[in-house]
Amino acid sequence: MVNHDYSLDFGDKLLAFLRFVFKNQVEFRHNSLGLYAKMSPLWGGEICEDENLHKTITFPSGSLPINLCNPIVLAAGANKNGKNINAYANLGFGGITIGTATRNFRAGNPLRPRVGLDEFNRLIHNSMGLNNDGIEAISLRVEKQIIKARKNNFAVGISIAEAPGEEEGNRMLHLIETFRIAYRTADYVEVNVSCPNTGVCRQDLDTTFMKNTFEDFENFRKTAVHKKAIYAKLSPDLTDKQLLQLLDLLASLGVDGVVLGNTYPSDKLFYHLPVLNSNGSSGGISGRPIYENTFRKTILAKKHFPQLSIVACGGIDHGLKVRDLLDEGADFVQVYSVLAFRWMAAMKMGREILCPSKS
Repeated sequence: MVNHDYSLDFGDKLLAFLRFVFKNQVEFRHNSLGLYAKMSPLWGGEICEDENLHKTITFPSGSLPINLCNPIVLAAGANKNGKNINAYANLGFGGITIGTATRNFRAGNPLRPRVGLDEFNRLIHNSMGLNNDGIEAISLRVEKQIIKARKNNFAVGISIAEAPGEEEGNRMLHLIETFRIAYRTADYVEVNVSCPNTGVCRQDLDTTFMKNTFEDFENFRKTAVHKKAIYAKLSPDLTDKQLLQLLDLLASLGVDGVVLGNTYPSDKLFYHLPVLNSNGSSGGISGRPIYENTFRKTILAKKHFPQLSIVACGGIDHGLKVRDLLDEGADFVQVYSVLAFRWMAAMKMGREILCPSKS
């Protein structure tokens, strides 16, 4: 495994300057991404049109293929509410995952700050708490924009999750309702069962929950007009044994693929980061330090479950990392944190895939 790195250019240095100017407004920078996407054509952004990067993901289950104009997809968390979806294609992405959405509106973690940044390690840690407008509002926005996106081979998925803090009787009901609404609209549904920053137990460690949940999803899918892909988003801190057991269960339930993985629980890493929530946690960590884990888990998953679609997510900030992960069996990758450190990151990564000798 090579942890490929990049040299800083003028745009990267400009981003570093902006991070310094707005060092106390990290969430403001996060919320500015949509404007950045809309204005990106002014400084060279455009929809990826190189056919050598096009990817079509097919599934043994017969689920509808996912068409991507390139294998670099914007991960959930960047566009939480489905606004201005097609503008993100201007940044050079091949697709986008909207959300994570819950059944109803959530304000998220009330404490501030709830996002932090470590310049030296090029990592971000967040405890946003699944703030979003609710699946109905998000789905309506996606529905209005997805036809244009599909014409450009810009796939649109929706990430969903159980809302923390709900009464026990509503938890499963609301998650199933959220899934059904997302399924009707999106090209694929990503089920987030591993969010580390909501103050409740993760579901990917609860075998009974996982079995019951994905059985219900599969039963619904059997009645749907179109069969769409379902992905489970898993935590990167699973042991190899836990991961393989979970993949075995998901494969037996008909799940098409997995996203490896989510943000890394901060209490599992030796970084001294400020506390972001009332539980004394720094939230979940994303960025360059977790790439090695992403790479290793991708190899492990594909070796034992070649029929599953594998999406690599975590620490991917260079096109040669994308190429290496694709060579190891990933169907596509998801990125987000790199946008805070690398100017027009997806565009550059796409060029690095096409012209590795110039990287």
